[in-house]
Amino acid sequence: MAASSTAPARVRFAPSPTGFLHLGGLRTALFDWLYARHTGGQFILRIEDTDQKRFNPDSLNDLMRSLRWLGLAWDEGPDIGGPHAPYVQSERRALYRQYADWLVEQGKAYHCYTSEAELEELRAKGLPYDRRHRALTAEQRAAFAEEGRASVIRFAAPLTGTTTVHDAIRGNITVENASIADPVLLKSDGLPTYHLAVVVDDRLMEITHVLRGEEWIPSAPLHQLLFEAFAWPAPIFVHLPVILDPSGKGKMSKRKTVVDGREFSPFVRDYITGGYLPDAMFNFLTNMGWSFDAEQEIFTREEAIARFDVTDISPKATALPFTKLDWMNGLYIRQMEPARLQEELAPYVAADLGLDVANLRTDRRLAELTPLIQERIKVLTEATALIDWAFVPASQILYPDPTQLIGKKLTAAESLHVLETGAAVIASIEPFAAPALEAAFRSQAETMQIKVGSFLAPFRVAITGRTVSPPLFESMHVLGREETLARLANATQTLRAYATAAV
Repeated sequence: MAASSTAPARVRFAPSPTGFLHLGGLRTALFDWLYARHTGGQFILRIEDTDQKRFNPDSLNDLMRSLRWLGLAWDEGPDIGGPHAPYVQSERRALYRQYADWLVEQGKAYHCYTSEAELEELRAKGLPYDRRHRALTAEQRAAFAEEGRASVIRFAAPLTGTTTVHDAIRGNITVENASIADPVLLKSDGLPTYHLAVVVDDRLMEITHVLRGEEWIPSAPLHQLLFEAFAWPAPIFVHLPVILDPSGKGKMSKRKTVVDGREFSPFVRDYITGGYLPDAMFNFLTNMGWSFDAEQEIFTREEAIARFDVTDISPKATALPFTKLDWMNGLYIRQMEPARLQEELAPYVAADLGLDVANLRTDRRLAELTPLIQERIKVLTEATALIDWAFVPASQILYPDPTQLIGKKLTAAESLHVLETGAAVIASIEPFAAPALEAAFRSQAETMQIKVGSFLAPFRVAITGRTVSPPLFESMHVLGREETLARLANATQTLRAYATAAV
């Protein structure tokens, strides 16, 4: 089968739930999903949990949540079943025992009774396993069993010749068979190692293409030999390029690091809580090792599905351009319909301010503020700092620096007069709407012969408690006449007290 075949592909994402899903793993799942959708095939989620000592149930929940967040729905998996269930390896141990025993019966694997202490002695000398139990007689095996020594099953790798694996994007990879030191296939507790389980499961689940990180390249020849030992055709291997950290100097770590003075997280969960949009992350990660074309960097899911092919993946390592993710996320935010953006913002604002999410999704204030800040934010978490003032009563708007209520080149007394004059306008103007407010304030500034910027500055601080905020008159409309007047009264009182104390 050619790697670029349009026949329906069956691909699998098979994480080990020992830690939280990172961006590299999510990119692998994304490429799997894209190729399955491109060919009209199936995307399978398989959980490789044979490392029971490191299994973390929180990790399993995290990875499924992360895949769903990105929109990568699987066609078969542990929660929805499928024709090749179960999809959790610890529930398939009888199968692995069956195939491991078959290899032993065929002389392609053997029981090894080497103790952990003996193995540690070899490791201390820098030596690989020496195949010491590969040619045991039946009597020797019986003697070990009578001693009560536990055994593992090891693969009897060829001692001579070479094995060649073809990678769809890297070409042929050839190794000397003698370098494959008879790896363990079945552990003494009856659970398989990765090498046996992945080969058996890929065959039984009819996987056609294996997309995985390039760190698995050293294992590929062993897996090729195992497929040959079972007389099974191997799937097409595609070893994906490594993702480097934003500095481009090293492989992306599985822990948070600081790059150019900014903390960088490799974990998907931190981007979900950090206010990134799944569509932006989808677009961003798709560009990590694959390119839509030389001109187009932004594309829809449908466009990516139509064009994606594994043979177009580059084997070259790619640095993760963190600033580009921010730029791309901001672009997607600006392209959203305000109503949808309000839906996306509500959980973040609610969490920050202790408000009810459902109420915020229909809150008039958030609906009016959303388009006012849409051009100003790159991530959803930036919204609260711009609009939190709108969701607290006037009494909670504080002015720790009263001088901020004084307009440029105005005195405290002049700024007091400005605030009082503006309050009178607000109290009487009809309709109470941004265009009418703006016209009246500009007219008043001209009448008082004060520059518009200096005239408006005290009102911005009085209403929001900040020198920078969304457009002033739209902000007044969001608050409504009564709340706006209440804040102006508080600000006037604060400024008057400051002016009096300063005399």
